[in-house]
Amino acid sequence: MFYPSSIFLIVIVLALLLVSSLKVIYEYQRAVVFQLGRFHRIKGPGLIVVWPVIQRMARLDLRTQVHEVPPQDVISRDNVSVKVDAVLYFHIVDPEKAFIQVADYFSATSKLAQTTLRSVLGKHELDEMLSERDKINADIQNILDAQTESWGIEVSNIEIRDIRLTENMVQAIAKQAEAERDRRSKVIHADAEFQASQTLVNAASILASAPGGMQLRYLQTLTEIAVEKNSTVVFPMPMDLITPFLQIIEKEARKNQEPGADENSVAD
Repeated sequence: MFYPSSIFLIVIVLALLLVSSLKVIYEYQRAVVFQLGRFHRIKGPGLIVVWPVIQRMARLDLRTQVHEVPPQDVISRDNVSVKVDAVLYFHIVDPEKAFIQVADYFSATSKLAQTTLRSVLGKHELDEMLSERDKINADIQNILDAQTESWGIEVSNIEIRDIRLTENMVQAIAKQAEAERDRRSKVIHADAEFQASQTLVNAASILASAPGGMQLRYLQTLTEIAVEKNSTVVFPMPMDLITPFLQIIEKEARKNQEPGADENSVAD
């Protein structure tokens, strides 16, 4: 036979048990419920009931989590030592696997990201690390996503944030860049000299092919010199004027060299 006080006490206990079994799961959360030690089901979001003693619940956050990968010492394929850090973005897609298959999904994903970052970057040269970051990021993401799939984790993105070189390497790269700038400057200068000389050759050909062209050029040069009011003027003699005299001198020299001319001179 129950006394009124006993009934009242039982009602209070039952009410407390009922209140303690009510749980509120937010929209971005899921509850992994175990019953007598075995996986029961995934519950939420909203108001759920988790019976005390026989059931246990664990909350998991489904939002994207941002993790800064600590700086990693990496040796590139061309034996350059660098420090690389990155930012990792991932989220839970299967709460059951994330809680059961791995003890600490956050730590496991972080360690895996560090080892994968060193492994992938070690296969690339320094120039590729600096110029092909998007491709390297995609390769690292695919490798991480394939390995974390069994944990119920999806890696949405990973971004290499900074690649730091040693002081000696920075100086070496600066010298290389300076040498490359000097090389380009010399190539451009040589190309300009070639174009200028080619233009002069073309101009000379045009002047030589036109009768009187060279004389006109001489007259134009004299006009320009006269404007500058110079006291000394150097006037090059056109070859057309000198050539007839040179031909006469050459003919006289040939006559003097003929044998007959020498004998006549002796007879006389």
